[in-house]
Amino acid sequence: MKLSIRSQLDYSFAEPTDILLQMEAAALPEQAIDDSHLNISDCAHFARIAAQDSIGERIWVRTQGRLTVDYRATVTINRLLTECGDLQVVPPHQLPGETVQYLMASRYCPSDQFQSFVEAEFGGTEGGARVVAMRDWIEQRFAYIPGVSTADTTALETFVRRQGVCRDFAHVMITLVRASGIPARMASVYALGVEPQDFHAVAEVFLGGEWHLIDPTGMAKEGAMAKIGIGRDAADVAFLTAYGTAMLNSQSVDVRAA
Repeated sequence: MKLSIRSQLDYSFAEPTDILLQMEAAALPEQAIDDSHLNISDCAHFARIAAQDSIGERIWVRTQGRLTVDYRATVTINRLLTECGDLQVVPPHQLPGETVQYLMASRYCPSDQFQSFVEAEFGGTEGGARVVAMRDWIEQRFAYIPGVSTADTTALETFVRRQGVCRDFAHVMITLVRASGIPARMASVYALGVEPQDFHAVAEVFLGGEWHLIDPTGMAKEGAMAKIGIGRDAADVAFLTAYGTAMLNSQSVDVRAA
C-alpha cells in the first residue's frame, strides 16, 4: 500500500512563541518514506529532535506572526498484518522494559479506575480476543461526533458520554486494554478512510511480542496507516504544541492511495 499525504497548517502568534511540531510520517522498517518535502515559513529558530521512543521526529520552531507549514510525502506501507484476535498476551513479568510505561494510567487514560468494569464486561475473553472485543464494543456503542469533546476530555468522560472523535475513542481503547494488564499507547497516523480527513489517532497494543495498530472508530485499517508518532496519550502526540497563545487560521489533511 502506497499513500500520498499532504497536510497544511496556518497559525498566527501575537508574541514570540516556542512551538513543537510533529506531523511528518516516521521512517520505520514497517513504512518507507519514498519522498518527503516540508516547507515552513521564516522563523527565528528551527531544530529537529527525536520523538517519543525515537519513533519519528519533533521540530522546535520559534516565531512571531504567521506560521505556515506545508508537508507532502509518499509513503509505502510494508507492515506485516496479523489477525490480533489470534495473538497471545505477554505476561507482565516478561514484558520488555520499554513497554512497561504503557501499562500505567496516564493523564487522559485513568486505567486504574476501569479494572472492575473490564472484568465484568470482558471477563470471558483473554489475549488478543479480548482486545478485539474491546475494539468492537467501542465501535458499536460510541458515536463519532466532532465538537462534543475538548483538549481536556479524558477517557472517563468519553466513557460516560459515549461520543467523541478519534482521540476520544483511542483514549477509551487504551484505558480498557491497560486495565487488562496489556501495554497500550496512542499512535498519531495519516490514514485512508478517515472522514472528515484530519490527523488521526488510534491505539497501538502490544500482543504476541509486537505492537499492533487498532482503530476503534472502525474507519482505518492497519495496512493503510502511516505512523507519525506514539505516546502515552494525546499529550505526547499533538501535531502542534504552542507555549503561548495560538490562533488557528486554517489547517487541512489529505490522504490518498498513491
